[in-house]
Amino acid sequence: MDGETALIAVIVGILQGIFEWLPISSEGNITIALTALGQSNTSAVSFALFLHAGTAVSATAYYRDELKAVLRSIPDWRPSEAFDGSTAELSYLAIATLMTGIVGIPAYLLLGEVIGKLQGGMLIILIGGLLIVTGILQRVSGDLALGSREQPDIVDALLVGALQGFAVLPGISRSGVTASVLLFRSHDGPSAFRLSFLLSIPAALGGSALALLESGSLAGISPSGALIALTVSAIVGYLTIDALMRIVERISFWKICLGLGGVAIVGGGLLVARRIGIVAI
Repeated sequence: MDGETALIAVIVGILQGIFEWLPISSEGNITIALTALGQSNTSAVSFALFLHAGTAVSATAYYRDELKAVLRSIPDWRPSEAFDGSTAELSYLAIATLMTGIVGIPAYLLLGEVIGKLQGGMLIILIGGLLIVTGILQRVSGDLALGSREQPDIVDALLVGALQGFAVLPGISRSGVTASVLLFRSHDGPSAFRLSFLLSIPAALGGSALALLESGSLAGISPSGALIALTVSAIVGYLTIDALMRIVERISFWKICLGLGGVAIVGGGLLVARRIGIVAI
């Protein structure tokens, strides 16, 4: 592994460790960074998705007490009382994860077909458009978030799981979409973010496995480079999760999503214009 590859692995690991906790689509922004560094569209998207395994480790460590409580509730689970008492979060995680797979796997396979045909800056324009969609959703949910629920029900599980599946698309923020849906469903802020990030753990591990199975190369990163990136993202993610989640509660990230989306669309448009000879950059 050369020094340049190691440096790229460290950079994207740091970005993943920070961006994962912010509702601005870590996958979308890292895909843009990797394409800017010369990686192909397909390999950039695959590696950006693969990196979620690192922050899944961070979330597991951070929410270890909550996860232990979920595991301890398994012997008490009954179909007729699935969303009652101590088994509600277990049922929520199981059903939502299943829904994520049902929606997310076909979405990822379709994405692979589409991005292989996108040239120049078209992928960046697509990511910019999806960032704007994410920003609008967060803006609307911020106006309607007036509830105080803490315990999830089956409707939460089905909706959140299905919409999390679409977050496989770079530019759709997983945390932004899932937390927004939970706020729509009258959960309070802390409950929405906790349920969102608990659900991120199985989804991130499944997404990383899907990226490995579907892609023969991870953005030109060697196995040692991938290990460096995962390690860095896990460490940085664990060190930053608490502070960044407090920041999320205070800052209007929908504005940042709109800004990033606008910049991506303009930048991608310039790349397309250069490719077809309209402008010289």
